[in-house]
Amino acid sequence: MRNLLFSVSDSDGGNQSDHRKIPFSDVVVTGTRSQFWERKWRPIDIQVASWVFSVHFLSLFAPFTFTWDAFWVAFIGYLLTGLVGITLSYHRLLAHHSLKLPKWLEYTCVYLGVLAAQRDPIFWVSMHRYHHQFVDSEKDTHSPINGFWFSHMGWLFDSGYILEKYRERKNVEDLKKQWFYMFIRKTYMWHILGCGALLYAWGGFPYLVWGLGVRTVWVYHLTFLVNSACHIWGYQAWNTGDLSKNNWWVAMLTFGEGWHNNHHAFEFSARHGLEWWQIDISWYIIRFLEALGLATNVKVPTEAHKYKKAFKAYDNTLK
Repeated sequence: MRNLLFSVSDSDGGNQSDHRKIPFSDVVVTGTRSQFWERKWRPIDIQVASWVFSVHFLSLFAPFTFTWDAFWVAFIGYLLTGLVGITLSYHRLLAHHSLKLPKWLEYTCVYLGVLAAQRDPIFWVSMHRYHHQFVDSEKDTHSPINGFWFSHMGWLFDSGYILEKYRERKNVEDLKKQWFYMFIRKTYMWHILGCGALLYAWGGFPYLVWGLGVRTVWVYHLTFLVNSACHIWGYQAWNTGDLSKNNWWVAMLTFGEGWHNNHHAFEFSARHGLEWWQIDISWYIIRFLEALGLATNVKVPTEAHKYKKAFKAYDNTLK
């Protein structure tokens, strides 16, 4: 098992002494983009930052509004929006076509992802596909070569960066052709506000704090850790030519998404935990749906795929 060290040259914006390593990792920050003051904040950046600040602020009321009912609302919401909505649906189903579901089930599961408040499916999938296309390069949507903060969530508030890199965004034509995804794109924020209104009507302020605030912030940072921590800390089992890492503790919290080097080696795969001991709850759900006849065209890597990505095979090509 090996780790990759990104080298720095003058073409990266300066010599190596100008850059720093992220602590306890092999990742060198080479990006020079200002993330706060020395750039233009567009209206959309302010809107996104205001929303993210608001749900974090709402979460601060959690200790004062705790009830077991509110806690379980948040926990079940974490499973529905994080596991079913983001991990299984937005990521493995839409972004990578790792499986197929009947349209009624696809749209139902994806709608749970909408309620995770991580933008509409078209935006999310487009950014993620670009991440894989340009992983850990200057065109990556959220690489730690621009620093931990940028890869974790700073990129969300920098629409200028996104416009510079991907102005046309033509990599989601499959979703744009479907009325459901275009409808969600046009009405996206109303679904989030509606969820908050229903929670408040159901259980008052405690349900709003836990069911919207705590749950959303929790799922946010778990998703963001896949973008940041899993490209900084962990180990590499496969030769992917990037910084992706397998990180067990992120995997435990994200239903298997933390086996991220596995994922970058075989991005088409519905299974991320490739070893028997690599717990992958999302994969278990997919297998259950497959057993019911609901999930079809479920993709996993073959032994030939694995051989091509193995470090041993890579070493042999250098001899």
